[in-house]
Amino acid sequence: MKIAVRMDDITCDMDWKSFYAMKEILDEAGIHPLLGVVPDNQDPLLQCNAAHEDFWVYIAELQNQGWSIAMHGYKHLYETKQGGMFPLNHFSEFAGLAYEEQSEKIRQGKEILLSHGIHTDIFMAPGHSYDKNTVSALKENGFQYITDGFGYRPYRYLGMTFLPIAFHSMHSIQKKNKLMTTLVYHTNHTKQEQFEQINQLFRNQKHQLVSYSELLKLEPENRNFFGFLVEWIKAEGKHNLMLLKNLFRRR
Repeated sequence: MKIAVRMDDITCDMDWKSFYAMKEILDEAGIHPLLGVVPDNQDPLLQCNAAHEDFWVYIAELQNQGWSIAMHGYKHLYETKQGGMFPLNHFSEFAGLAYEEQSEKIRQGKEILLSHGIHTDIFMAPGHSYDKNTVSALKENGFQYITDGFGYRPYRYLGMTFLPIAFHSMHSIQKKNKLMTTLVYHTNHTKQEQFEQINQLFRNQKHQLVSYSELLKLEPENRNFFGFLVEWIKAEGKHNLMLLKNLFRRR
């Protein structure tokens, strides 16, 4: 199995210490991840440090070095309580909004990236939540990929190519007969012991690690409505399981 990495919540004011710690691990492993870059971050939960003035120059340099870039929403502000097509969470910056509003957000976000020399046709939804209007608006604005969904190879649905993430990281990477998966990391305020665990995991699985760009070379399979329904049930089930876990932790 091929294992790729995506990093969410990349902003000019993120936790840079944690970002550099993760970058060091990735450099040692010799792979380039997918970075989910927020075009115009307005989410106070992601505002961890003073903004780096050279942020966009740095991101462009990483892209030139082979790092993949995804547009991670627009402002990373959740406006609805919709889970959409992939209900890992029941909040969204996009799902539940009218097509025109979603398309305008996507257009403006892409325009910001392009103004800084960042070209991408990969979309990463904040909260993993998007709906059919999102998919249509993305296609209208020139996007070809969504980094989300469950599965072990890219798949085509509604005219879009989806690049699945791991349902559970340790369980997923043990499936040797599967084609690929993506491990998802949010590095803001990650603790040292967590980085040590990630580093050990990468060392143990080094023969399986690949740069994210390798996933784009894989031929996607076609997925029908039944396959989508199974994915929706798994995402909703994982959401409910997390709610139960949080409930028991508070008791």
